Amino acid sequence: MARVTTEIPPAATQPAGLPGEDWFSPGSVWLDDHGVAINAHGGGLLFDGGVYYWFGEHKVAGPAGNRAQVGVHVYSSHDLYHWSDRGIALAVSDDPASEIARGCIIERPKVVRSTATGKYVMWFHLEFRGHGYATARAGVAVSDTPVGPYRYVGSFRSCAGVWPMNLPAEQRVELSEAELAVFTRRGRPSTRPTTTTTSSRPAPPPALWLRRDFRGGQMVRDMTLFVDDDGHVYAVYSSEENDTIQIAQLTDDCLHTDGKYVRVFPAGQNEAPVVFKAHQKYWLITSGTTGWAPNAARLAVADSIWGPWKKVGNPCVGTAREMATTFGGQGTFALPVDGGVIFMADRWNPRNPIDGRYVWLPVQFRDGVPSLAWQERWDLRELANGANRALAPAKGTSMTGP
Repeated sequence: MARVTTEIPPAATQPAGLPGEDWFSPGSVWLDDHGVAINAHGGGLLFDGGVYYWFGEHKVAGPAGNRAQVGVHVYSSHDLYHWSDRGIALAVSDDPASEIARGCIIERPKVVRSTATGKYVMWFHLEFRGHGYATARAGVAVSDTPVGPYRYVGSFRSCAGVWPMNLPAEQRVELSEAELAVFTRRGRPSTRPTTTTTSSRPAPPPALWLRRDFRGGQMVRDMTLFVDDDGHVYAVYSSEENDTIQIAQLTDDCLHTDGKYVRVFPAGQNEAPVVFKAHQKYWLITSGTTGWAPNAARLAVADSIWGPWKKVGNPCVGTAREMATTFGGQGTFALPVDGGVIFMADRWNPRNPIDGRYVWLPVQFRDGVPSLAWQERWDLRELANGANRALAPAKGTSMTGP
């Protein structure tokens, strides 16, 4: 079972602010120490050695920015407000034969540090160049330092040759030749898999995609990494043609899944998973599958990372439009900070990806349930001292994450 260093980030006592500011301004242009817009989309944060590291997709202008032209950018901060540009952590390759050749798709990079090897390990959703969204693999890279450069290790699909722990025994059957033929005729196209929540084709049985991919491994698309209190690391990703969320435990070196995994809400069509732990419960926020267009967030809860998971509803509160679109964004990560949790989301701009904006909001608890409300600006004092006092964990509990 994978274990990594778990360090709880402290809240800033004196918010320093973005350049010229002392608060978070969701949806605004956020600048780095050079006065340049931060370019770290679909990102995740690592807290290591008293420093925050923000990893994200480096976008360029125009439609070409929807594919990886540069790689994964990294920034560092001591207070979550001021961010220093640390360069490209993982660069795309100029070798057209490389799996991460320029023009491939690299999405949602996340980094953890493994205590088994001492290495920093980056995971991301990878699509080979020219394959649209049909590859659906997890890409992995490693580094001796948080900022890199990261060395690309390879890619794979998850848990090949293993059935999920919560799959009924009667469904643990590989596809017959007849089923495979029907699947080939009726299967969904593998271009942009999240363009719609419906299909004109007959809906396949919920486990059909799972059974199809049993030997070769399960699809990995929108993904995140979650570090539990005990240091075990889990990959949480959209799989089965975006029909189902899967949660898989990582190996000790964090370079692969170890074969222990579950399915969450089969055929529920969820993506963009965000996971955090608070009040001795596990919380999962996902989105529907409407491509780049925002939709209503979905909240679920469980007493164990393995489930069973229970649907709670929409965590967003506000106007009908805000609730229907998650404030125009889609979740990417949950950052635990002493006294609270920050929900991180992106406002995608597929016509000009470099102009995608970041929406960070404090998670608030209402009657014991996480909620998100729009704030034009806010600072970390709200997490530690103010409106989110209810986020403080009960005695003997803690909130952890990568």
